[in-house]
Amino acid sequence: MSTAQAGTARTGAAAPAGMPLRRFELAALRGTWRHEFALFKRFWRTSSFAALLEPTFMMLAFGYGFGSLVSMIGEYRYLEFIGTGMVGTAALFTSAFPGMFNPYIRRVFQHTYDAMLATPLDVHELVTGEVVWLAGKSSIYSCAPVVVAMAFGLDPSPGMLVIPLIVFVTALGFALFGMWTSTVVPSINSFDYVITGVVTPTFLVAGTFFPVDTLPGWVHIAAQANPLLHCVELVRHAVFGFRPLADLGHFAALLAFAALMWVIAVRGMRRRLIG
Repeated sequence: MSTAQAGTARTGAAAPAGMPLRRFELAALRGTWRHEFALFKRFWRTSSFAALLEPTFMMLAFGYGFGSLVSMIGEYRYLEFIGTGMVGTAALFTSAFPGMFNPYIRRVFQHTYDAMLATPLDVHELVTGEVVWLAGKSSIYSCAPVVVAMAFGLDPSPGMLVIPLIVFVTALGFALFGMWTSTVVPSINSFDYVITGVVTPTFLVAGTFFPVDTLPGWVHIAAQANPLLHCVELVRHAVFGFRPLADLGHFAALLAFAALMWVIAVRGMRRRLIG
């Protein structure tokens, strides 16, 4: 293979559609993370303000609003039920939204990805580097509702230590979903369809505000395909006591969702960036 051919294969600038993915290189991922960190250092105040306070305000509003009318849900105080459920909602919001808008803006308006792919970086490394960064941030931000709930009486437990891992896997899947969505919408305004038609039902029917088993039978069954429901169940079990067999199923569902989203997100980005 000539030097030019090797460079083409490495950057993916003219890779055939059926060309197998090359292995990941740490230097390529590290370069993507360095780029993300440089942006984060500049905008961390605004991004952190929304990511930390929005789910906290929602948790307090629902916890004390509905909590004044509904003191208990099953074996949980309503504030505890909301505090653990809002972790999943925070994971969704802090991963899906930046996963949708950031890649679209960088690809269509800023042409950042064109510059990045001119370096020794493949599309699958670009996708993976960006969503791992988003999932890492989300795993920290999404712990805010639990911290607030602890301030209002939620007892700490050793299982809380695995919440960042649960959120990381969940956010990974939703960040990849957002990135794939950015490759199929015709315009940035079309994200309204995704937000209203997909994101909103996802967090409403995830056991965050009420148990899904109170819903009609067909909705309850359909809700089992909601990755956010599995996240919420895992977080609650981490706080109040694990249920090993059920939790293995929940975690496997989150891993499968992330794996599926990675495949279609990489294909979508490769189609848009390389053709």
